[in-house]
Amino acid sequence: MASSSLILTLTLTSILLANEAMAMAIPTTLDGPFKPVTIPLDKSFRGNAIDLPDTDPRVQRTVEGFEPEQISVSLSSTHDSVWISWITGEFQIGNNIKPLDPKIIASVVRYATRRSQLNRKATGHSLVYNQLYPFLGLQNYTSGIIHHVRLTGLKPDTLYYYQCGDPSIPAMSGTYYFRTMPDSSPTSYPSKIAIVGDQGLTYNTTSTVNHMISNRPDLILLVGDVTYSNLYLTNGTGSNCYSCSFANSPIHETYQPRWDYWGRYMQPVLSKVPIMVVEGNHDGSLSKFYYSFNAGGIHFIMLGAYVSFDKSGDQYKWLEEDLVNVDREVTPWLVVTWHAPWYNTYKAHYREAECMRVVAMEDGVDVVFNGHVHAYERSNRVYNYTLDPCGPIHITVGDGGNREKMAVPYADELGNCPEPSTTLDKILGGGKFCGFNFTLGPATGKFCWDRQPDYSAFRESTFGHGILEVKNETHALWTWHRNQDFYGAVGDQIYIVRQPDWCPVEPKVMKL
Repeated sequence: MASSSLILTLTLTSILLANEAMAMAIPTTLDGPFKPVTIPLDKSFRGNAIDLPDTDPRVQRTVEGFEPEQISVSLSSTHDSVWISWITGEFQIGNNIKPLDPKIIASVVRYATRRSQLNRKATGHSLVYNQLYPFLGLQNYTSGIIHHVRLTGLKPDTLYYYQCGDPSIPAMSGTYYFRTMPDSSPTSYPSKIAIVGDQGLTYNTTSTVNHMISNRPDLILLVGDVTYSNLYLTNGTGSNCYSCSFANSPIHETYQPRWDYWGRYMQPVLSKVPIMVVEGNHDGSLSKFYYSFNAGGIHFIMLGAYVSFDKSGDQYKWLEEDLVNVDREVTPWLVVTWHAPWYNTYKAHYREAECMRVVAMEDGVDVVFNGHVHAYERSNRVYNYTLDPCGPIHITVGDGGNREKMAVPYADELGNCPEPSTTLDKILGGGKFCGFNFTLGPATGKFCWDRQPDYSAFRESTFGHGILEVKNETHALWTWHRNQDFYGAVGDQIYIVRQPDWCPVEPKVMKL
């Protein structure tokens, strides 16, 4: 009886959502595939893709001594655990740096569901990292003390208050709060999930973040390229094109304080709203950067595009195991993210990720989010470059506001199709070339289409962010917001509809 009631409830909800979509003229993926749409470039809006300077009050240090700063919340694999992270002490940059000793200060979080009684306590670990160069004249960097504390035994969909720091000094933060994710089930979901990529720390970034905050997300996914610190020399001189401006540098330098500036700027958001990140080509890390987690009835898989994805590699083996453990009765939605898109029609990074695509997992995936290309694009349902009613929707949101500016030319425009050999990415593909001419469809025998490809439903060159609202086990509302619009205005919107009765839901790792 309970099962029948649940099925009836879900059916009625789906009908109501379908009626709502029709009444508001919001299309659904069931209406597709859609005729490709390109929004003309708004030449009056070129954006302020200029990095915030270190003199901007929003990136300056405002705490004293070992008081916490750059406070952020991130999720664990399930709702009952989160991580609180922060930094104490000042970073150093120069020729005579002396790393701080993490042992001099404790990592403590006091928390509870009542602001006035923070009677639960958790402790964690701390570390520092150093960026050292073997060349005279380059400045070395050492971070402040980075703290990570895991809170466990949390209730689902519950507001918690917390303070972090070292109470023995005392050096504790003010009181912040976060809300845990709903329990994993086909009927519970976060209200709003913000998706943003290639963010950086420009004046455009501030517009993106302000628009994102206005939508009140419960979770933020950042699909790579966080700070663009690797577009700088160690003396703080930056450029939109590192290789163009700094060709004589003996080694690729970075300016690590840009990470501190980003952490300070984002603290008012990330101290309250959990963020989950994948690695981009401008980031770099010794971490494996592939993992998964649940948020209500959604299973997120966060893949690393810049670590091995060959069948013999650790990531591929991990992915196989993770997929085996996905229960689509508990988490009906499967959402996958990585940095470089597979289905990209812009000239920038065109077909750069082919080596990753041909060792791929597409079966059973509902939505894929990528960044890397500094523009917005949404695909029709597609599988192996072919329209497929059961294929995933691929959405590129590399339009977060970075200093490299927007991607504008399309590969299908006359004279814009790149030479195949130039699309090889030495990092992403491990030096291999996988981008061959198409063997199916209108572009057979060609490397590019001569018009907007059928698999591309909507594209526009501008900055913005997206909001994913999963309504139930079959319907999710995707909305893309442009920075130049008023808060709440819609740039692109569609209901993504799952059809588990018609399409396979058990994902497989397979070669296309």
